[in-house]
Amino acid sequence: MRALGTASTLLFGAAMLAACTATPAPTGTPGDTTIALLLPDAKTARYETFDRPLFEERVAELGDYDVLYANADQDAAKQQQQAESALTAGAGVLVLDPVDATAAVSIVASANARGVPVISYDRLIAGGDLAYYVSFDNEKVGVLQATAFVEGVRDSVDGGAEGSGILMVNGSPTDSNAALFKDGAHSIIDDSGLHVLAEYDTPGWNPEKAQEWVSGQIAQHRDEIAGVYAANDATAGGAVAALRVANVSPWPIVTGQDAELSAIQRLLTGDQYMTVYKAIKPQARLAAEVAVKLLHGETVTAPLEIQGTPSTLLDPVAVTVDNIMQTVVADGFWTVEDICTPAYADACEAAGIE
Repeated sequence: MRALGTASTLLFGAAMLAACTATPAPTGTPGDTTIALLLPDAKTARYETFDRPLFEERVAELGDYDVLYANADQDAAKQQQQAESALTAGAGVLVLDPVDATAAVSIVASANARGVPVISYDRLIAGGDLAYYVSFDNEKVGVLQATAFVEGVRDSVDGGAEGSGILMVNGSPTDSNAALFKDGAHSIIDDSGLHVLAEYDTPGWNPEKAQEWVSGQIAQHRDEIAGVYAANDATAGGAVAALRVANVSPWPIVTGQDAELSAIQRLLTGDQYMTVYKAIKPQARLAAEVAVKLLHGETVTAPLEIQGTPSTLLDPVAVTVDNIMQTVVADGFWTVEDICTPAYADACEAAGIE
């Protein structure tokens, strides 16, 4: 599969940016200087590696503001406590990426009661009076994954031959984005003629649980598995580990998402067929800019309105071994030096990464 897009397509056009203007309610109190950034887990590498530092960097560029940071370690109750602590500490805005989209509604209600606006970050909270939502076109993520996946399976050694099938390792059942990834993937896979052998919603996106489930499926369907649709790179890593332990051959097509460094390196070795690059820098910076505006009670604008909330959705990009240089390297997400460690030097040379 050739590149399905380039880094230059990551943002909607400027014309869309004026499509929706809203004054969210409630608004921050002028003079507030504290923003809380509440992220959901540490197993997904992007949050600590990119989202947090990029958000904090942009806030620091905008003025003398404090960022209260907390990571919930995939525990919804812990995130509730972290939010309450941030509100008690005087946070004027919450930037919340929920562990559980439904449970987080109570966080929004608690913040609203204090007159504190909430930005729904990356995952859409299931209700409440949200001030802003910034994420990616998550159904498109699933479409990109499945389009590449179907093509990869058809081009593989057995071509998805009669009697073969695929496994689907979906995301967390409490993540609102996971349902969109799944919907997008099924919109392609269901019409592809590929047979789904089994399907699993991975609790907490936990790679160990993904590995355990795939191991069980290998025991049942070993010679039938032509591909493993994995909804992100963490679950892909679990699937690959299970396939390696079982010494599965021929090697199935494996998808992913997030363009984690380990996944990019798996593209080079052939362990993973594709991933999805989401430009986290513009997402984190936009969230920081909106948060500062809300602190001062300013009107914010957005290209869309989703469930009554001003929203910005950025554009994901499919990445295969063929377009690593044109996507994650060109955008500065990873450098050649990051990717081409000594263990991957020969694979990098073969792929033209230099």
